[in-house]
Amino acid sequence: MVAVDVMLNSISDVKKFVNIVSKYDFDIDLTSGRYVVDAKSIMGIFSLDLAKPIMVEIHSDDTGEIMKELKPFFIEG
Repeated sequence: MVAVDVMLNSISDVKKFVNIVSKYDFDIDLTSGRYVVDAKSIMGIFSLDLAKPIMVEIHSDDTGEIMKELKPFFIEG
């Protein structure tokens, strides 16, 4: 499993993010505070507080390709 913090600042960002993660067969979760939602669910993502960083948990050992695609959403630091 790999965990990284991301920011989804707009509706467009959420759509792009869901399109990317939906291509992969493994489970991907988003965690914000005590809430955990399926990263492939647009409705689930919009139930989170998008003003704060969100942790992405990728449940796979083969994360190289998805990490490249999600890089624009990573929080630098």
